[in-house]
Amino acid sequence: MKGKLIIIGLLVVLLLVVFSGFGSYNSLVALDEEVNTKWSDLGSQLQRRNDLIPNLVETVKGYSIHEQDVLKNVSDARAKLGGARTLEDQVAGQSELSGALSRLLMVVENYPNLKADSQFTGLRDELAGTENRINIGRMDYNQAVRQYNQRIRSFPTLIYAGLFGFDAKPYFEVEEGAEDAPKVDFGTNK
Repeated sequence: MKGKLIIIGLLVVLLLVVFSGFGSYNSLVALDEEVNTKWSDLGSQLQRRNDLIPNLVETVKGYSIHEQDVLKNVSDARAKLGGARTLEDQVAGQSELSGALSRLLMVVENYPNLKADSQFTGLRDELAGTENRINIGRMDYNQAVRQYNQRIRSFPTLIYAGLFGFDAKPYFEVEEGAEDAPKVDFGTNK
């Protein structure tokens, strides 16, 4: 009789572990999908920004003949982003592109006629709205990543996460030096 109770007890414990594993696995799948959805939502806004950039650069080109370095940096950052294959490379590329766009918009301050150009102001306003949506998307994405990463590091879920290959997701972080205002040289020695 005692042997049967031990076997029943072990079966109950085994069933609890198995069902706990199913629940953990399913919750990890749901959290992983939430992160992927937030990245996809953010990606659509990033694509919108990427589509606006060539028009903005072309509009600025006619006014800012002396600012070719800034325009080249925007184009180079956009091209680098287009070649990014991993999530980490995409996040880094977006940060670089954001910095290049900030410098471009600072250059515009030196051209009053450009600031008054209706095509430019329309593009700038669209870009500003898109940047606001991107900022919200970044916050939503980072929140989903935080929940996911916290869950895969919590016990006992970390055991199942390791068994089933659930790895930590990268945060969308600010590029180093982004807290400093970009420096733009309007000197005539170009």
